[in-house]
This record gives sequence, C-alpha cells and structure tokens, in this order.
Amino acid sequence: MKGKAVFAGRSGTNPVEYREFRAHNTAPWDLPHTGVWFVVADFEGRIRGWSFENTTTVETPTPQATTPSDFPGFRLDWTSSVTEEDYQTGVETIRQHIRDGRAYQVNMCRVLHAQLDTPGPAESLAAHLAAGNPAPYQGYIDVQGNHTSNSAWLVSASPELFVSVNRTADHWTITSAPIKGTAPTAAGLLDKDTAENIMITDLVRNDLSHLCSPGTVVVDHLLEVEHHPGLVHLVSTVTGDLASPPITPKHWQHIFDATFPPASVSGAPKHSALSIISELEPGPRGPYCGGFGWVDFDEGTARLCVGIRSFWWEKNSAYGPGGRLHFGTGAGITWGSDPHAEWRETQLKAQRLIALASGTPGGELT
Repeated sequence: MKGKAVFAGRSGTNPVEYREFRAHNTAPWDLPHTGVWFVVADFEGRIRGWSFENTTTVETPTPQATTPSDFPGFRLDWTSSVTEEDYQTGVETIRQHIRDGRAYQVNMCRVLHAQLDTPGPAESLAAHLAAGNPAPYQGYIDVQGNHTSNSAWLVSASPELFVSVNRTADHWTITSAPIKGTAPTAAGLLDKDTAENIMITDLVRNDLSHLCSPGTVVVDHLLEVEHHPGLVHLVSTVTGDLASPPITPKHWQHIFDATFPPASVSGAPKHSALSIISELEPGPRGPYCGGFGWVDFDEGTARLCVGIRSFWWEKNSAYGPGGRLHFGTGAGITWGSDPHAEWRETQLKAQRLIALASGTPGGELT
C-alpha cells in the first residue's frame, strides 16, 4: 500500500509531508508508542493512525488552483442528512433542554452527501481549496489500502486548532483554540456569539485543567475576531503546562480522554450535550467534528485540528461504484438561538467550500 498526507499548521512550523507509509489500525485512542503518526479521529471516538517510512519537511507551496475536472466534486448534487424544518425543530428541542437545565449549549450538525463517479486524488481537491479558501490547518490524507478499515481519504480546510502539544527542553505545553461565533462580517457578531464563546472557552479550561499543573491554565487570547474567506469567527486561545510529559501511550490516552471530542463541537456540559446530540442527529458524524493531524511519540509533540470544513470520501457498494463524498456543517445552540438564523449559519459555513468542490459559483445547498 502507498499513500500520502500533508498537514500545515499555523504555529510557525512548515507543513510536513509523510509518504510511503506502513498502515496501522488502532482501537480508539490506542496509538503505538514510537514514531510520527498521522491520525484521523471520528467524533464518536474511533481513531486510525498511519506511520510513514519516509518523512520529508517541505516549504509551504504557493497554492495553485486546479481545473474542476481535476478534483472529485465536479458538478455534484448535494443532499442534507437533516432538512431545514427538522433542523429548526431540533434547535427548539435543544432550547427546551436548556430551559430545563439539562445543558447550556449544544452543537447541532448535519452532514451533506454527494454521489461520485470516482473519488479522484485528495491532493487535487486540497490544492483547489488552498487556492480558493486558504485555511490555518489545511491538509489531506489519501491512503488506499486493501480494505476500507485501513484506507483514508480526507481533505481539511479547518480554521480551528483542537490541540497542539509543544516541547521546550523537558517542558511541555498544551494549547487549544476553540471557535465559537460566526457571521459574514465582524459587525454581524451578536451578544449570543460572545456568550457562547466564553462558555466554551471555560469548558476548554476545565478540560485542560485535568492535564496541567495547578495554576498554569490561562486564556492567552479571548474573543479575538479572525477573518476567513466569506466569514469571521470569534476565537479564544487556552494554554497550560502539562503535569506529565507525554512520552508513553498512557500519557496520550490521558490527553485524549480529557479533551475529546472537541468542546466547541459538542457543548456544555459535555456529557449532557453528547447525549442530546445522539438523540437529535440521525447518524454518526464520522471524521467531521473529530480530529485530524499528527502525533510524534518520540518527541512528545502533536498538532491536530478540529475536523470541520472538511471533505471525506466513503467507499460503499450501497453508494454506487464511485462511493460518496461527505461534508459536515453545524452551529452552536444556546437559549438565545433563533432556529432560522442557526440554519443560515450552517449554510454560511458550507456554501463557499461546497461551491469550490462542486464547480458551481453559487454553492446553493439543500
């Protein structure tokens, strides 16, 4: 088997390209303890990892747009796992749970699907997205194994850092930068967006407190406005000093148990939010809202983005010979949410990327 993967982080390091891999399938969060591994984590907890025999650090390339026929989504028709009516009903249901004290915030999502004739190379779609929608945590993995369990096809244009673990001498820090609050422009951000971001930032602080030395977890940046193609986000950054160096599988298990799934795409309290999500959403999210990136077990470092603004391909005979391409979108629901506005937010987050992947200028969604 052969494959290729690239992940570009915004931390100042160059993108790292891994190729000519040996695949290794794992149980949830049960990664091996040596080498550098690319990982794809599903929202539901399954993680798969691939180790690459040759590792090459490459300079960030200048994105070059591809022609529509070069990438898999050309002229695709997309359908949604949840209708607009059902989504708005779900928002009202979440508001009732919030009123009853079951939760404070819940992220409600839907997954868009499109049939394919052929998946094409993930690298082509990644290049097209990098040119038309540059993102802080863009990358892809394209692994064609002898079975669906050891294959992967995912293209990320994620703007959100899930976790970054960095090392200086014998000192390790962990960072997470949750996104909450989305609008077409900064002037469109609401008080609801601010309250939601603060709520989720506090949840991230709590998650990291289980891993870090007392008194070291701090909010470095609160409610920063980040500009992305077609929209803006409110972003906060939380860091802490890890109490134990992540040098064994047990340490990494502890890190992922404390932080997964990402707070910004689940809700608060996390356990209650996940229960509500399982009741309302018709199927699993898969890689959407999970994690994608790399873990270096030798150095005790890692960088993973939240698996949003990402396409993934699934080969299944029920979907025809070309399989099916997926893309997820969602919104955070609070007591102050308006059902119609939350639906529009899911449209806003998806329309530009769907248009790029589909070769259509409007990016209209159903």
